[in-house]
Amino acid sequence: MFKGGALKNIIGFIRQNFTFLSFLILQIVSLVMLSSYNKTYETFFGGWSNQVTGNINKNYNAWSYFFNLKNTNAQLIAENTALRNQLGQNFVAIDSSKKLGTLVLRKDSLEKIRKFFYYPAKVVGNTFTLQKNYITIERGSLQGVKKDMAAISPEGSIVGVVVEVNDNYSKIMSLLHRNSKVSAMLKRDKIAGSIEWDGEDPSVLVLKNISKSAAPKIGDSVLTSPYSSNFPAQLMIGKVTSVIKDPSTNYLTLNVKSTTNFYNLEYIYLVENRRMADQQNVEKNEPKNE
Repeated sequence: MFKGGALKNIIGFIRQNFTFLSFLILQIVSLVMLSSYNKTYETFFGGWSNQVTGNINKNYNAWSYFFNLKNTNAQLIAENTALRNQLGQNFVAIDSSKKLGTLVLRKDSLEKIRKFFYYPAKVVGNTFTLQKNYITIERGSLQGVKKDMAAISPEGSIVGVVVEVNDNYSKIMSLLHRNSKVSAMLKRDKIAGSIEWDGEDPSVLVLKNISKSAAPKIGDSVLTSPYSSNFPAQLMIGKVTSVIKDPSTNYLTLNVKSTTNFYNLEYIYLVENRRMADQQNVEKNEPKNE
């Protein structure tokens, strides 16, 4: 309902512009009648109105698409997570074989268990210009995050490792951290080393402790190795850009162009190794002397 003041303003506006409004209404009526009884004008006005309507719909769809990008991205992240959780590399076979002489007994040669689980997370903080860089994500212990979980990009290249967790947020030690070390290998001959960062170029990593017998080449792919307890094997890290030889040792140092673009991370995937604790416990424990 209109209040008294508003109604008076409307009536006053109509009185003040009565002549112009009447002219406008008559023009509209004339155009409608003209287009209704004249085929030429009907075709012209019909085409014109279709063009105007088409442009309006085009602009509306463009804006609608823009404002729905957030929902579209969320749906794509959920679909990618489901697909990653179905990858064969997430499962490992249980080796229950027993040998007695030449006899091999197997409980079930096809028995497998899930080893890796993937969880999506939104990036809400990221540094890449410091010597010790971290990434903050909006997912915490209440959403299943644990320390030492691996983080990978939507393209499947490695990002870092979870180092701090609270209820709803977690902090990831980026690969661009002077203390970051990940077991890596050359794809071509599977020779392993350690991928690190020298604190200089955010797009270049350093692969150390590669034997000179490897004879790496420019352009060789560098992947995560099977020796990492955090990352699944054969995730992309980058490509070799240069080889540095040290005459005083038997090892090479390789500069590696990182596949991960640390400048524009919006979403990442967390990777949980359900068997990581078992592996780490065995690696840490000293064998008992018999």
